[in-house]
Amino acid sequence: MARKDHRIEHDSMGELEVPADALWGAQTQRAVQNFPISGRPMPRGFIRGLGLVKAAAAEVNGALGLLPKGRAAAIRKAALEVADGRHDGQFPVDIYQTGSGTSSNMNANEVIAALASRSVRGKPIHPNDDVNHGQSSNDVVPTALRVSAQLAVVEDLVPSLRHLRKVIDRRARSLSKVTKTGRTHLMDAMPLTFGQELSTWSAQLESAQARIEDSLKRLRRLPLGGTAIGTGINADPRFGEQVAKALSKLAGTRFESAGNKFEGLASQDDAVELSGQLNALAVALMKIANDLRWMNSGPLAGLGEVELPALQPGSSIMPGKVNPVMPEAACMVCAQVMGHHAAITVAGQSGNFQLNVMLPLIASNLLDGIGLLSNTMRLLADTNIAGMKVRKDVVARALDRNPILVTALNPVIGYEKAAGIAKQAYREGRPVLEVAVEATGMPEQELRRLLDPAVLARGGIVG
Repeated sequence: MARKDHRIEHDSMGELEVPADALWGAQTQRAVQNFPISGRPMPRGFIRGLGLVKAAAAEVNGALGLLPKGRAAAIRKAALEVADGRHDGQFPVDIYQTGSGTSSNMNANEVIAALASRSVRGKPIHPNDDVNHGQSSNDVVPTALRVSAQLAVVEDLVPSLRHLRKVIDRRARSLSKVTKTGRTHLMDAMPLTFGQELSTWSAQLESAQARIEDSLKRLRRLPLGGTAIGTGINADPRFGEQVAKALSKLAGTRFESAGNKFEGLASQDDAVELSGQLNALAVALMKIANDLRWMNSGPLAGLGEVELPALQPGSSIMPGKVNPVMPEAACMVCAQVMGHHAAITVAGQSGNFQLNVMLPLIASNLLDGIGLLSNTMRLLADTNIAGMKVRKDVVARALDRNPILVTALNPVIGYEKAAGIAKQAYREGRPVLEVAVEATGMPEQELRRLLDPAVLARGGIVG
């Protein structure tokens, strides 16, 4: 007899108590009891993907006559409620569970069956026989993984990338005539404009977006229809292709049935590829964030080239201190995404024969990384880059005294003589132009032309 606030459910292993208000059944309850590890359930995006897969499967099962249309429609409706997030509290299974994600698949089957049974007469909807008809956890979970990751990329990541690029490009245009000191090895180098410097960031992001979008060509291939090991046992031969078409309509983005279902179950190389592209994006964002931190450093004892918007007090003990908090947060996000990629890499090679057994980890890390990067790019764009102010006086003062400008004189006076001028200018704290007039005897007007930072930023002139 169950406790007052519980009910008795059973599965193939026997009976056990389930909370009375839970929509899930025995198999989900076993997973809850077996895996009290992180306290973190599978991400919302994955549950959404799982709901969409179940809805598309029910639609196809009804259309093919594999389930009575009324029951198929009830399952589809319940699955879409799950996809829409109306029952997220009914998905308690920990990320760190059975490697195939069977517990999460059965969690979905049980919840959807309970919901669908409310709207049908006669025999209740069965989690395995009806909701899971023509499916296996082994093809459902890697399919939901791909669906959820692609949706997160298409709906969140790429729009955020485009937004950040748009803001950077706008600032680059507005600063296209402001010349500053370039730096290599963190040391003074030839001049460039702020527009040129920011164009580097934009180009990095453009390349990152192209790589990410290219990876979707492989990620969109769904292994559903392969069932247990890829052979398609217990699935109609038409099932996989038709579910991919139904999913494309439901999700509003293109999916296709994988030509080789064995690959989609046994390996997760396409997910590892996407993770690698997220890793590369994180590398680009960390470079951008650190450039901002260096340019903002000071304001007196650092470079002090720009002033980032003040977002919050920077110290509990030093009054008036303001820190570059958003670039710092961005760097932490990038570090986490790099860590996710290391874990996904290990998980991706953790397939033995016909099945990968770290699917929940791959799904969770992919979605977490996509979400972190998407949010960070928008915040970095809107709170920092859009409002960044250039301290033109500081920039001009450093540029005037940059001894590396003498590089432009190499073709005229030679490298060694130019090096002597640079060293003297640095040693005496004088502008290069002033020292060059004394050392070369050349007309000041000609030297001004040769040493004009704005001209040098365009590639310079000779003679």
